[in-house]
Amino acid sequence: MSNKLSQQLSQQTCIPCSGSLPPATPAEIAEYAQALPDWQVISSEGISQIQRQYGFANFEQALAFTNQVGAIAEAAGHHPALLTEWGKVTVTWWTHAIKGLHQNDFIMAAKTDEVAAHSNATATNATTSVNAHA
Repeated sequence: MSNKLSQQLSQQTCIPCSGSLPPATPAEIAEYAQALPDWQVISSEGISQIQRQYGFANFEQALAFTNQVGAIAEAAGHHPALLTEWGKVTVTWWTHAIKGLHQNDFIMAAKTDEVAAHSNATATNATTSVNAHA
């Protein structure tokens, strides 16, 4: 993570969200997206989410990364969708209670990038841009 906001996000803690908090505004999403350019804002079943795919040399490395992301998610009490396949892991964050994006999702995306930076993750060609489809 090279930019200051992404580093700041990774140092923050998720706040509990029971559904009473408002989702991130389009301006907030745009600001966070600039800080995390490898994440793509997507919509699934009408719910805004952020997604990134990480590449690995084999299934064992992909599974180890999945478990590391699971550990930080459990510690934060905020859980992503994780799709683990041979050589890649797709991570999708959104706040289930508000059916959309919240600052927590961007905090966890930045923390996920930190995990990847200390693992065997490599850049992939799919779903790696917030602003453009690969």
